[in-house]
Parts: sequence; C-alpha cells; structure tokens
Amino acid sequence: MISVNDLRPGLTIEVDGEVWSVVEFLHVKPGKGAAFVRTKLKNVKSGNVIERTFRAGERVNRAHVETREMQYLYHSGTEWYFMDTRSFEQISIHEDYLGDAPKYLKENDVILIQFYEGQPIGVELPTYVELKVVETEPGVRGDTAQGGSKPAKLETGLVVQVPLFINTGDVLKIDTRTGEYLSRA
Repeated sequence: MISVNDLRPGLTIEVDGEVWSVVEFLHVKPGKGAAFVRTKLKNVKSGNVIERTFRAGERVNRAHVETREMQYLYHSGTEWYFMDTRSFEQISIHEDYLGDAPKYLKENDVILIQFYEGQPIGVELPTYVELKVVETEPGVRGDTAQGGSKPAKLETGLVVQVPLFINTGDVLKIDTRTGEYLSRA
C-alpha cells in the first residue's frame, strides 16, 4: 500500500476493486481543516476519467501493471488476436478492452498491451500512426492547406477531416489521442 501523498501521474492504483491510472493530482492544504489530495483518475479498462478526493495520508493499494510489446495479427468478430514479440505466445482480447485502438490498428502493428494479474486490461498506442486514405473526394487544382477540409476514410475504417489537397492513396499521420489529421507521411 502507498500513501496518497506519494501519488504521481502515470502511477496505477486500485480503488473500489478497479485499476486506475493517475492522470493528475493536487495536494491541497487549506488554512482551516485537514489537508487532502484531489486527483483525476483514468480507469485502465474502460478509459473513463473521474475526479476523486482522498484525505491526506490515506493509503491505497498500488496496482502492478505489466506492459508487454505485442504484434496485432487479425480479428474475428469481437476478438482481436495479438502475438507476444518475445515469446511468440498468441492471445485474444475482447474489443471492450481495446477502447479506440481498433480505429488505428493495421495488421502487423506493434503496440504495448497492459496486463494486470495475468489478464489483458488495456492498450497503449503510439502517439501517432500512419494510415492510407482509401476514399475521399478528389482534390481540385488550386486547393490549399487553408482552403477548408473534407472527410477522408482511412484503411482501418476511421473517418477524419483532412485538407482539400489530400487524395485517395495518400498516407497520413493521425494523432491517436485526438483522432485528428496531423500531416502527410
């Protein structure tokens, strides 16, 4: 167990039987009354973010989350299959544990998968991915980066807003945190 006074961003803890990652924290010492710690916690399984206040000195269980590098192989229905890049062990993960990851995954992509007590509980995607445009309206001569935007469907099925000069077949950098177009690759 650790004291809530020792919380730091990125630390994983157990609260109410679930695993949470500390997004931010603030130690507050009011002029009157006892000190407390205000936190923002992200549920590792569901991705939900909550705010929670703890009394200073309160103790919580630290969750030991193991992270393994795994390669995405394929999916069938609601199961997504991955292979450990070291042991070559294959596992399947239900799409409920993947969050938004399926929007950004192509076959053979290598990502980090989080395990808690031997069970997969979540994924860590790279900050950006490169995806090919499979469908968009054709660009017109004279279109510029400042000239507006249009929807483009990418190879994983994700639809993003892109500048007018982007054409079918272009490879784009997409931010996995926001789902937005960054640049051409």
